Amino acid sequence: MKFSFYFIGIYLLFISATFGQNEKQYKVNTVAFYNVENLFDYEDDPLIFDDDRTPEGKDHWTQEIYEAKLANMAKVISEIGEDVTGNSPALIGLSEIENRRVLEDLLNQEQLVNKDYGIVHFDSPDRRGIDVALLYQKKIFTPTNYKAYELVIFDDQDRSKRVYTRDQLLVSGMLDGEKISIIVNHWPSRSGGEERSRPKRIKAAELNKHIMDSLFSEDPYAKIITMGDLNDDPISPSVKEILKTKSEREDMKVKELYNPMEDMYKKGMGTLAYRDAWNLFDQIIMSTELTKKDYSSYRFYKAGIFNKNYLATPRGQYKGYPFRSFVNGFTGGYSDHFPVFIYLIKEKT
Repeated sequence: MKFSFYFIGIYLLFISATFGQNEKQYKVNTVAFYNVENLFDYEDDPLIFDDDRTPEGKDHWTQEIYEAKLANMAKVISEIGEDVTGNSPALIGLSEIENRRVLEDLLNQEQLVNKDYGIVHFDSPDRRGIDVALLYQKKIFTPTNYKAYELVIFDDQDRSKRVYTRDQLLVSGMLDGEKISIIVNHWPSRSGGEERSRPKRIKAAELNKHIMDSLFSEDPYAKIITMGDLNDDPISPSVKEILKTKSEREDMKVKELYNPMEDMYKKGMGTLAYRDAWNLFDQIIMSTELTKKDYSSYRFYKAGIFNKNYLATPRGQYKGYPFRSFVNGFTGGYSDHFPVFIYLIKEKT
């Protein structure tokens, strides 16, 4: 199968850009999201179903494997946006992390330890114990408030039986002095089939919209980014019908949402593959205020899929797919998802 890697025309962002006769300089920051594919420590937690990810468990998840996985994740995170900004992401949302400990261990890796990242994380009620989190560079972003919103959904067959899943994490703060709000998501999976599981993701989208509507009620011009593994594509009902995302940033009205990933998806690009088909479940969606082309404050410039060659399976049946870290044992790979990112730029004064 063919897959077009997503390359960005980034020359405009290197130090200066020219518009007409005027040379302008810009600050550039990367905002990213990465599903890190089951980043568990190697110790048994009796409160969650992590037995497989222990030395004695089915996956034989040892300290050595855990440390190799951490090093791989740190390498990826350190490189997202680095070729343009000279820095790793100012903000990065993560999913499929077990607890705060794995985040602290991740940030103590050689590639990240000097970046001085802060952590926003809550333990979610997910039965597997996987959570979402936001990492932020303290010198660039200052959180002012944050909250985990619980997603309440029920079993398809037994409506009295609750399904415990990931919270949605809202973090508001100051990005280089400008107020912005980030929502990190990991919506319910397609287990049991896309159609059968769809109502769960519709509920997730409704919760996401509720969070954003609350922010808009305080400020219709709020800068909001909602990101995550939605387990749906940009054209799925949860995204197009509930969030009502737009695929073009021109002529957007106040309090609307723009999804730069929709155009990528329609071009056949993806962040994960299954049965010779690509999906683009990992998305970064933003409010109208971030789409304006007045760069006197931070605005959206470009979006991308971070899919360097080393992140793709090098050979065999799944050549070109994301290089998973675990398939009947540790592979030395990274994740079953590619990360996604956007650049926010602001004219220097």
